[in-house]
Formats: sequence, structure tokens, C-alpha cells
Amino acid sequence: MTERGEVAFGDSRIEYRVVRSARRRKTMEVTIDKPGRVIVAAPLDTPESRINEFVRRRAGWIIRHDGAVASMPPERRFVSGESLPYLGRAVRLSVHRVEQGPVKVSFQHWQFDVDVPDALHGDERHSQVRSAFEAWYRKRAALKLPPRVERMAQLLGVQPSAVLIRNQSQRWASCAPDGTLRFNWRTVMAPPALIDYIVAHELAHLRIREHNAEYWAFLAQAVPDYRLRRQRLREYGQQLCF
Repeated sequence: MTERGEVAFGDSRIEYRVVRSARRRKTMEVTIDKPGRVIVAAPLDTPESRINEFVRRRAGWIIRHDGAVASMPPERRFVSGESLPYLGRAVRLSVHRVEQGPVKVSFQHWQFDVDVPDALHGDERHSQVRSAFEAWYRKRAALKLPPRVERMAQLLGVQPSAVLIRNQSQRWASCAPDGTLRFNWRTVMAPPALIDYIVAHELAHLRIREHNAEYWAFLAQAVPDYRLRRQRLREYGQQLCF
């Protein structure tokens, strides 16, 4: 079982993985294996609280050396005046109290109109409004992503077997060995240029599975500036959530 933890530091969030060792007697060590992958080496019997505090003390160093650590988005309250991203734009919410019925989300003139029953309060209200928005984003992803997949597939000369919309908490998308592409519904929150990068990135895996030089050269046929878009996605990604 993988042991993981998380530390909030200022407006940043640091996620880390713990590797325990019987040979390590007293000291702990933090390393950055690759962008976004912080590893803490610790003795077997080190309490979780002590590891967490160790990471907190080293947070400044981690943030300076790990470009993938991004600012935490503000907690969503789903109230009038707040905004949610869609296709890279901030869309303001206008929340309306109604006597009864389900939570309803509509989108027009680049504004979200949200009907919320008077009877909903607290955590139940937050949960139901969030679910309504997720359903809306899922429908938009199912509408917007397939045409982009088709266009990018033609540029790369590949063809996926299926395009599915899923709730993938740790990744934007994935490409299965059978040619099925699965996209996180949050993808449509991103700007179109970054959506195209995500799409092309997975389509390229239909031809080359590994991230080697041949893979990146192949991807560049459809997205010549993939390096820039990849970096923008790393910086932008943490904001695309609820």
C-alpha cells in the first residue's frame, strides 16, 4: 500500500509519497524525483505526524525546486459573483433561490444561472450544486471533445477505438492498449490550446506508448509548440477543479 500525504503551505499545496526503510535509523530525507513527485524517505517507525511536520519545514525548499507545485484554488462556495472556468474563461455564477425542484445549471451569454431550492443548506447544498455542475461539465466534454479528437487524429494519422468521459482525479486523460481514450471531464475547463495538447498527447500514444524522443517528434507533427503547452498545463492545472 502506497503511503501518501499532503501539506498546505501559504497558497500552495504539496503532495508527497512516503518510502519507509528499516535501514534508515533516525533521519528523514525529501527528494523531488520529477516535477510533481515529492518523495520522503523515513525510518519504519516514524509517526505520520512527524513526517508531515518535516515536509512542512521543508516546504519552502520544495516549492523553489518543484515547478509543478501550484497555487491552491479557492474553495468553491457556489454563490453569486463566484466564477468557474470553461474553455479557459472565468464564467460568473448567478445563483437563484427557488421554492422546490432539483438544482439546475444553465449556461447562456457566458454566465452560469443556477437554481437552488430553498430547502438546501450547508454540506447538502454544496454537494448537490457541485454534482449539478459536474453533470453539466460532463455533457459539455462529451459534446466538445470528440470533434477535437477527430481533427487531431487526422493530423496524426491514427484512430482511437472509443472516446469516453470519466472522473479521473490524478490525470487529464489516458490511452488504453485497446485504443480507448478516456478524458477527465475537467478538461473542458482548460483553454482550447491546452485541450488540443491533451487530446494530441493521448492520440500519439496510439502509435508510440513510451515518452521517448520518437514519441515527442511524432506529437510535434500536430502540436509543434507542445513544450510550451505542456508547461502551461502544469501551471494551470491545479486551478481546474472545484
